[in-house]
Order: sequence, then structure tokens, then C-alpha cells
Amino acid sequence: MSTSQPPSNPAAPKSEPATRVEPTDPGRPVLGKRATVIAVVVCWLLVVFDGYDLIVYGTVQTSLIQDTDWGLTRSTAGTLGSVAFAGMLVGALLAGRTADRLGRRNTILACTLVFSVFTVLCAVAPGPVLFGVFRFIAGVGLGGLMPSVAALAAELVPVKFRAMIATLMLSGVPIGGTMAALLGIGLIPAFGWQSMFLVAALAIVVLLPLAWRYLPETLSKQSRLSAKTDRVGFGNILKTPHLAPSLLFALAVLATLFAWYGLGIWLPNLMQTAGHNLGSALTFAIALNLGAVAGSLLAAPLADRFGPLRVASVTAAFATASLLLLLVNPPTAMVYVLLVVAGVGTHGTQCLILAAIANHYPDRLRGTALGWALGVGRIGAVAAPQVGGLLLAANLGVNSNYIAFAFGAGVAAIALGYLFVRLRRSAQSAGAVSAR
Repeated sequence: MSTSQPPSNPAAPKSEPATRVEPTDPGRPVLGKRATVIAVVVCWLLVVFDGYDLIVYGTVQTSLIQDTDWGLTRSTAGTLGSVAFAGMLVGALLAGRTADRLGRRNTILACTLVFSVFTVLCAVAPGPVLFGVFRFIAGVGLGGLMPSVAALAAELVPVKFRAMIATLMLSGVPIGGTMAALLGIGLIPAFGWQSMFLVAALAIVVLLPLAWRYLPETLSKQSRLSAKTDRVGFGNILKTPHLAPSLLFALAVLATLFAWYGLGIWLPNLMQTAGHNLGSALTFAIALNLGAVAGSLLAAPLADRFGPLRVASVTAAFATASLLLLLVNPPTAMVYVLLVVAGVGTHGTQCLILAAIANHYPDRLRGTALGWALGVGRIGAVAAPQVGGLLLAANLGVNSNYIAFAFGAGVAAIALGYLFVRLRRSAQSAGAVSAR
């Protein structure tokens, strides 16, 4: 028997290289190059608005505390910031399974409508209770959009390009965050914090019709029927051979989302607390988001060559180091550099994790696996605004936030490194058995 043949045991745990095979779904429609590019661009634009809606709260948080009669403190503002992420947890857990059973396209359209409408409603909320309700429901749509878009985009391209496409998709999040910071500099002083939420109306007017027109359904009727008859659910990915990878993927997503959204929500406030005005504080947020975009795109080719897990463990370690270096009060120019690296190592790592998940699981489980990891991961996003607010309310200072978010990045680095080693050993063991 040739020793060059891949392992034939379908039940064997898959390593990162072993999962790099084209998916087999004969009922899936094949798109031309132009249609594929248009669909990918529409998906990316949806993620840009997803990112805008996520980060917009961080840009208006100070205004909600100082310019309203809602009686918010830093602690209660942190709680209010968490409700959207709680909704995202619900949305990701529900939409991942729904996308595997009812299709990616329908789920994306529904989620886009939900998050857009309820983000706009935040602008007219009369108080913190209704504002929180609107943010929670918007979060359900936001949370459901990401696993659905990630699954659809992954299925539009060959496996060898998935790390690049996953990175391109998620680059929309920091680009949306950058839009929020840039618009906030001009809109908030001129038109008030409400104007920031009205921007989401563009998603209803422009993006929803584009998605309806150009997004295909990548999951075939055969696969959807199989998902229904096989009762696809989280139980399928929480048993051998997927149990350990599923738990470690979820832990890594939770830790990176804790670090990323903690910085995204609190960085402008942290910089203002450190003595910067609103405009300069928002430029630090821009550096974080632009660093996430540029660095993530640079990391993608490395991930396609060396595997997303290996690269992700390194980028997460860089984020840990950069956040800890902020504790020594470096010069302003160095702060910008460190925030760029932090953006690469938090959001960039998140991109690579999703690429690794898309590679690891078969077609019929991909949406469920992405929904599981992003759903559990939203616990980190829910906790981050609350933890940041509580640390500041306890007068532990700005540095306490940097330490907390560095801890999250460090946990992700360890989990991803361990998972990479575990899957590589499993692949080597399976290859040795096959060679016999």
C-alpha cells in the first residue's frame, strides 16, 4: 500500500492539514467567477454594518452617561453595553443550526432585517430599559448573521482560499468599527448620539435588496434534508471525534471576543479617563480597528500556507504582549503601534479561528459548529463590557482593563496552541495506521 495515501478512516480526528479537502455536496449550485465575487462582496458589506452596529455603542457611551437624564454610571453603562452581546449569544446559537437546516441565504436575510430595524429604534429609545431591549433584539440579528455569512462565504470558494476569505469577511467588523469612530467625531457633536444609530437605516435601504438579489443558497436541498433527518444539532459536534476541538474552539473564541470587544467598547472611555479629549480618544479606537484590518489581511496568506491554527496561536500571543506593554505608559506613538498589534492579535485571531472551524467540520455540520463557537464565545463579549465597567467603578484604574483583556488573549493563545498540537498528533497517528 502506498504510504502517500491519506487516512481512510472517516471517524478519525482530523488535523488541520487533513481537513484541506474539497467538500463533497453534489447538489450545491456552482457559481461563475463574477457571481461569486459579487456574493462575497455583499457578504462583506453586511459584516461591515454588523461591525458598525457592534462598536457604535462604544462611541456613544460617554454621551449616554453625560448628556442624558438616564442616570447611567460606568458600571450600569457597562451592563447596558453587554445586552447586545447577550442577544448575539442567543442569535449565534440559534442561527447556526437554522442555517444548516433552512439554508444560509434565508437566515442572512432575516438577521439583516432584525439587526437593522432594532438598531434604528435605539435612536428613539426614551430611556435605558427600552434602549437595552432594542439592543438585545438587534444583537440577536447580529449574532445570527456572522455564522451564516461565514458558512456561506466558506462554501463559495475552494478550501485553500478559506483562511483568506474568512479574514476578508471579518475585516468588515473593524472597518465598521472604524466607520463608527470616524462618524462619531463629526456626527455626535453636531447631531447628538441618536444620529449614530440612524446610520443603520442604510442597511435596510441598500444592503437588504442587494442580499436578496445576489446571495445564492450554497447549501443544497440534499444537505438541508440530511440535516433535518439526521437531527443535526450541537450533540453532533459535542461527541467523538469533535468533542475536544469543539470545546477548545469555543474557549478560544470566548477569550478573543472578551479581549476584542472589551477594547472596542471601553478604549475611547479609557483614553478619555487617561486625559485625552473625545476626538483623540476616538483616534486610538481607529488605530485598533485599522490594525485589525491590515494585520488580519497580512496574516491570511500565512494561514493558508502554515494553517490557521498555528498562525492564530502566534497572533494571540502578540496581542497578550502588546496589551501588557501598555502598562509601562509608553510614548503616544508607541501606544498607537501597540494598539495596532492588539487589533491584529484579537480580531485577527478571531478570523483565523473561524477559518480553522470551516476547514475542520464537514458541510452538514459547518453552520452548527460556527454557531456553537460564536454562540459560546459571545459569553466573553457579554462579560467584557461589564468587567471593564466594574474594574473602573472599583477605582482600579485604566491598567486593570489592559490586564484583564491581555489575560483573555493569553488564554486564547494557549488553547489554540494546544489544539494545533493535538490535531497534528492525531493526524500523524492516523497516517501511521493507514500506512500499515
